[in-house]
Amino acid sequence: MISIQLGKDDQKLLSLSAGTSLALSGVVYTARDAAHERLSSMIRNGKPLPFPLKGALLFYAGPAPAPPGLDCGAIGPTTSSRMDPFTPLLLEQGILGALGKGRRSPAVKEAFLRRGAVYLVAVGGAAALLSRFVKKIELVAFEDLGPEAVYSVELNGFPCFVGLDTQGGDIYTMREDTR
Repeated sequence: MISIQLGKDDQKLLSLSAGTSLALSGVVYTARDAAHERLSSMIRNGKPLPFPLKGALLFYAGPAPAPPGLDCGAIGPTTSSRMDPFTPLLLEQGILGALGKGRRSPAVKEAFLRRGAVYLVAVGGAAALLSRFVKKIELVAFEDLGPEAVYSVELNGFPCFVGLDTQGGDIYTMREDTR
């Protein structure tokens, strides 16, 4: 498992191959379907964005409210393909990449490759466990969307994998050598 500190180790992250396991630390921004739609509309209409996209890592998640005494409620990846219609536009804005679960469409895989960005994947169904790797969470934008609002989430050793690398590698098409 390779430790990556976002903002400090971005070039290292971009050099890793699909399938590499990571302990991810640093700030990510949650954004699900409704937030993607709003961000895309703001970009197309030339409106200022509520947070800088350049260099940001988007986490396709909607955190649950924090129980008493905890920093964050359950937080896990949602199905990334639902963001595919918006992803190429967000990649054009300079995002470092995205974190979610599941395969991406051929067009989106090509957009990640063309922009030199990475797609990271986390294990689905482990949201309660994954919340242990959240240090801090703050509302950033679109409060009216509830759990689909944009949150700034500070991760500390969040377990994930490189799903799509900058050389075209794809964790979902890799085969184990059985010879």
